[in-house]
Amino acid sequence: MSNEKQLAVKMVLDLWNSRLKATDELINGLTDEQLLKEVSPGRNRGIYLLGHLTAVNDAMLPLLGFEKSLHPQLAEPFLAKPDKTVAELPSVKELRANWKEINSKLSEHLNKLQVDEWFQKHTSVSAEDFAKEPHRNRLNVVAGRTVHLSSHLGQLVFLKN
Repeated sequence: MSNEKQLAVKMVLDLWNSRLKATDELINGLTDEQLLKEVSPGRNRGIYLLGHLTAVNDAMLPLLGFEKSLHPQLAEPFLAKPDKTVAELPSVKELRANWKEINSKLSEHLNKLQVDEWFQKHTSVSAEDFAKEPHRNRLNVVAGRTVHLSSHLGQLVFLKN
């Protein structure tokens, strides 16, 4: 195990954890009514973005080889369909609980990985492709999801009064 690998893992995880904490703080600071509003006219609603981020983080559990998704029912309305096309969404209260549960479980798994395990392939890449593209590893998934989380965090900020 090299110091460079340790440093890379620490940098990515520190950034992931800081963005996740900022998102938690923002979501916890918004009312249910605020989350039902569009982030700007004609754009996604806060409830949709919360559900989307929750579903993405839930999908990380199997993608990183940890366990099955805890709430696979969130994939259809929040990953496969755009906002305002699904008649009934889970309540804000339910999504807040799912968000907390999934992130707790995800953090538990992330904190158990040893440095070299971060550089192993994720489950959606074949062994053959991974041999050619070793950057398609678990650490890269978390790095990419951190960018994704940050993007939607920037949208959710517009819900604050």
